[in-house]
Amino acid sequence: MSKQNLLIIGQGDIGLPVTNKLAQDGLNVTGLARGERYDYALDDKATFKQADALTLTVQALQGFTHIAIIVTPDEYSASGYQNSYLAICQYLANLAENLTSLERIVFISSTGVYGQDNGEWIDKDTTPMTPVRAASKVILQAEQSLQQSFNDKAVIIRPSGIYGRTRLMRLRKAREPQKEPVAVSHWSNRIMDRDLVNIIANVLTMESPEPIYLATDYAPVTTLELGVWLSEQIDETPPGIDKEKTAVTGKRLHSNIPLAWLDYPDWQAGYCDILRHQA
Repeated sequence: MSKQNLLIIGQGDIGLPVTNKLAQDGLNVTGLARGERYDYALDDKATFKQADALTLTVQALQGFTHIAIIVTPDEYSASGYQNSYLAICQYLANLAENLTSLERIVFISSTGVYGQDNGEWIDKDTTPMTPVRAASKVILQAEQSLQQSFNDKAVIIRPSGIYGRTRLMRLRKAREPQKEPVAVSHWSNRIMDRDLVNIIANVLTMESPEPIYLATDYAPVTTLELGVWLSEQIDETPPGIDKEKTAVTGKRLHSNIPLAWLDYPDWQAGYCDILRHQA
């Protein structure tokens, strides 16, 4: 493999730490965003490029060997995803045959492309993608546009629910004195944000990645079990059971992330870390 020159499109909550990690690891990396450099806590070793990804020319992209697309929509609607995820992927797909230096393009997608909702186990190799939400259908289109144009150069990472030391929705719910009752069997999946950053950096720079990664930890959990456990950890009253929601819902994801990549291989490890940093 030639000397890597990496472009990270998007400098948000995941893209920025990916850029910084790669820079700190001594790699030649450029972070691209629409804002100005001082808007981002970018590592001094990283290069910054201010641009809308939809204005990048072949000439501007020509020197990059590896590109990651780590964007968020301006609004969380189907049109918001069309104007971000899909527009960027289709734009780059149209340039594919002219990007002669490019060895890999990595797209951060979503496990929402799996619409299954009856507690099924999801496996990247055997489970059909049946997105239900309009936004998830758009995300799947974005994946397919890259796969069709870049073939085996395209790698798709589908994260599950991202949580972390500043992503505290479940902890806030556990602290509520008057809790909403919870479905008895709704399955959920998650990945610690710090682990996701490491996963993306590894997939970008390793020699032979798989075509698809389900970026999730090794322990799906029902929202009831998680809510009860979290409430116990902080000495709060656990949530009650919603007696009307008796069906098994949600899905359980089979992770194909190498265990060695995960500092938080299950939700308990992740939330123990979060609770320590809350003290």
